[in-house]
Amino acid sequence: MYTTTWCSDCHRAKQFLRERGVAYREIDVDEDPDAEDLVLRVNAGRRKVPTIEVAGRYFACSPFDPYLLSAELHISLNPSKK
Repeated sequence: MYTTTWCSDCHRAKQFLRERGVAYREIDVDEDPDAEDLVLRVNAGRRKVPTIEVAGRYFACSPFDPYLLSAELHISLNPSKK
């Protein structure tokens, strides 16, 4: 997941994934110029974060949309109850 530290959509996406037990690797585009270039390339020149990569496919979840995220990742919209 390509993120920034200041992005509220990134924080919400990470919380959504944590609540569902989905592992992810975070790359801060403010700290990694190559990652920023990739985000710009896959989002038609727009710096959209979070941008998520799954098996070589990229999509942006900005603004945060739990329905999009659950559909794209094929995970439940609702977290499991423990």
